[in-house]
Amino acid sequence: MQRIKALIADVPDFPKPGIIFKDITPILLDPQAAAAVTEALLAIARARQATKIAGIESRGFIFGAPLAQRLGAGFVPLRKPGKLPRKSRRATFAKEYGEDSIEMHDDACGPGDRVLVVDDLLATGGTAEAAGRLVREAGAEVAGFLFVVELKFLDGRQKLTGAPVDALIAY
Repeated sequence: MQRIKALIADVPDFPKPGIIFKDITPILLDPQAAAAVTEALLAIARARQATKIAGIESRGFIFGAPLAQRLGAGFVPLRKPGKLPRKSRRATFAKEYGEDSIEMHDDACGPGDRVLVVDDLLATGGTAEAAGRLVREAGAEVAGFLFVVELKFLDGRQKLTGAPVDALIAY
C-alpha cells in the first residue's frame, strides 16, 4: 500500500480554499496499482459477506462496480439528486465544505441484503452515513463501509456506527 499511497496526489484549495483534496486518479492511470487496490478491496468485501455493493457517486462507482462484479453481487448506485430514473429515496447530509444529498432507487436493496457501502475517501463521514441510512431505511443490513483512503483527523469514522469500517490507506 505504500506504493499506492505515493500515487495519491494532494491538490491544495480544491474544491475550496483551505481544503487539500486527495486525488486518487493517478492510481487509475497505473493498471498495476488499480489492480492492487481492487484486490485489496475485494479481500475485505469477501470477508464482509456482502450480497450487494453500494457505490457512492462518482468515485465509489469506479471501485464499487468491479467489486460487485467480482463478488457476483448486485451493484447499487448512490447518486446525486435527480439522476436516478425510477422512484427513489433521498438522504441529506453535511459535508466538510457544504450540504448535499444522495439518492437510491427504492427497490435497490431490501430485507435479506447485506450491503457494503464503498467510496474512494472517508472524510467527515456525512456521505457514507447518509448511504448507510438509505440502506437501512430500505430494510437491508449495512455489511460495512469500505474506502480506499481515510482522513483520520476528520473523525468521519465516528459517524459510521453499527457496521465495520475499513480503509486501505490512512492520513
